[in-house]
Amino acid sequence: MDWIFWIIALVVFIVAELATVQFISIWFAIGAIASLICAAFGAPLWVQLVVFLAVSAVLVICTRPFVKKFQKKIVPTNADLDIGRTCVVTEEIDNAKGLGRAKLDGVFWAARSESGEIIPEGTVVTVKSIDGTKLIVG
Repeated sequence: MDWIFWIIALVVFIVAELATVQFISIWFAIGAIASLICAAFGAPLWVQLVVFLAVSAVLVICTRPFVKKFQKKIVPTNADLDIGRTCVVTEEIDNAKGLGRAKLDGVFWAARSESGEIIPEGTVVTVKSIDGTKLIVG
């Protein structure tokens, strides 16, 4: 009956791999296949577990660095590149009233104060973050 456990484990690992696409669960699925073969030949449970752990560990250790080279790297968006830059307040920023605009690279943005303080028009501020279409400045 050990083979039923390994079939269930195999399915779970494959579903996890399909859900995450991280090339990590697939190695555990292959370890489950190796243990399923051991179970089919009547190996004791402790042998099946050792085979599962050994096969999975070897595959992860040997292939993970290679697979990581082919995974997409996160590239900052244009908005991410604006964080830390300076801009000019073109309309007084007052979070309580929901007012405020700032100009960054010739583009007018809705703006809010990071600290909640009122920032007068003409003040040079730094972009702290971007929340949707609003600059959060300080």
